[in-house]
Amino acid sequence: EQDVRVLRLTLPEVLESLEFNALNEDVRRAVDVEHTGKWVLDLSGVDYAGSSILGLIVNIRQWIKQREGQLVLCGMSARLTEVFRACSLERLFTIVRSRADAIRRLG
Repeated sequence: EQDVRVLRLTLPEVLESLEFNALNEDVRRAVDVEHTGKWVLDLSGVDYAGSSILGLIVNIRQWIKQREGQLVLCGMSARLTEVFRACSLERLFTIVRSRADAIRRLG
């Protein structure tokens, strides 16, 4: 959307390790292809995230930051927001409600 890249993360109830590894590689390739830029990570398809998914989200932030890009998270459920607070992750990320808000923020 415009000059903003949107990644929408949708997860099944159970994510096997091989599926996680494939997801991790797919996301890494997507970020590598674009090199730099403005990114939105839409988490509206994620109700809860365990440590591996939280690690992936932190990695996404790092990959984008290494390429001098910007990342905004959006669409977080109340449950996921609580997980972020419990892990003090809200300090690392810019978090807004909607995809439209995220795109405006990166404007």
